[in-house]
Amino acid sequence: MRTIRGTLPPGSPDYVYIPVEVPAGVAELKVSYTYGRPPVPPGIPGNALDIGLFDERGTELGGEGFRGWSGGARTEFFVRADEATPGYLPGPLREGTWHLVLGPYTVAPQGLDYELTVTLTHGEPGNAVPPVYPPARARGRGRAWYRGDCHLHSWHSDGRRTPAEIAALARAAGLDFINTSEHNTNAAHAHWAAAAGDDLLILLGEEVTTRNGHVLALGTDPGTFVDWRYRARDNRFGRFARRIHRAGGLVVPAHPHATCVGCAWKFGFAEADAVEVWNGPYTPDDEVALATWDAQLVTAVREGRGWLPAMGNSDAHRDPDVVGMPQTVVLADDLTREAVQEGLRAGHSYVAESKNVALTFTATGEDGQRAGIGERLEADPDTPVTVRLEASGAPRCTVRLVTDQGVLLTSDPLPVTGSGAVEWRTTPAYAAYVRAELRHETALGPLPGSLAAFTNPVFLGRGPAADR
Repeated sequence: MRTIRGTLPPGSPDYVYIPVEVPAGVAELKVSYTYGRPPVPPGIPGNALDIGLFDERGTELGGEGFRGWSGGARTEFFVRADEATPGYLPGPLREGTWHLVLGPYTVAPQGLDYELTVTLTHGEPGNAVPPVYPPARARGRGRAWYRGDCHLHSWHSDGRRTPAEIAALARAAGLDFINTSEHNTNAAHAHWAAAAGDDLLILLGEEVTTRNGHVLALGTDPGTFVDWRYRARDNRFGRFARRIHRAGGLVVPAHPHATCVGCAWKFGFAEADAVEVWNGPYTPDDEVALATWDAQLVTAVREGRGWLPAMGNSDAHRDPDVVGMPQTVVLADDLTREAVQEGLRAGHSYVAESKNVALTFTATGEDGQRAGIGERLEADPDTPVTVRLEASGAPRCTVRLVTDQGVLLTSDPLPVTGSGAVEWRTTPAYAAYVRAELRHETALGPLPGSLAAFTNPVFLGRGPAADR
């Protein structure tokens, strides 16, 4: 057993590496740690220290030697050939210099005192267990609307639920697919196969948690690890966005206007395939994200370029977090990884607060041509267009139709049955796109109520802006 003590001053590097020599014949490596939490004045962050592990292959950016990350969720962990603490990868304990990685998330003015205890146990190594991953296909309904939650945390990072518990909650929420998204680790990938089934497609991914924002790697190849050890000023995110794309995943910035330290998205959206506009219970930062995303739609129209679809996910960690609140409802050719991703990438989707809410949103020209969510209705500028929203499961919610110049229709509240339809007439000259919102009642006068649902846009007129 070895004890390592040290102090990290304010302004420490984002990541500090502590070498650990591992001799031949070690069967288990175990680490526990503590750190000081001195009182701090109001408005000043106190100490918070994350931890992870790299093996003898090194700590170079890219993560070849990555063996696990628990952030600040655990005070101890172990690694063996046959098993490891959730968040860590089992495998051989080869001789060489390993490294503990400390992440001083925030440091108090007094500094951060830490103590690490490393225990190496010699013996015969256990037998490595080959990983088994969930299938990339479930039994779907052909081309249909499928419901999913692509931002979830289990006990393999800082959540408190097991994969089995999350899968049960997903089924109860009416979900057809979910995406695993543990903070900065792929260790959970091999623990989801038993939770999948013909009725639930489980995609594998990661929440890449940097000091300048979080991004979902959505639906990557099994075992894919995406490094997180960079800031926006390092100009390295493009490399790891390409890593996600090469692994068959989507790049989705998460909660881009969240107020927690390091959570707001600072890397831009050039590499993104979609953006998480609604994260968990609806809050003011979601309202800001929605407005910012809408402004990006206007920019796409003005510049005649591709647009960025919106998503919503629960980011559920533990009780009372609700899996599937909100959920993204996507039109896909089948319930497969590729089909779901293609629907999300194309923006053929809307976001709803629960399985109870269902929408149909279309734009129809005089000749009967029709376009749905994420599509373009090709029509001349002065051609009359009828926009129609049909909704169910949203009692007393107000419908708002939003265009590139703002909210142009606000309906009376839907009846207590929650079902109703709203139609609006416009032209492509007047509205470059139309999207729909369902809002709950509010007691705050001119402020809009929280969302019950919203759609991606339908574009109107001739042009490339909806092409992705």
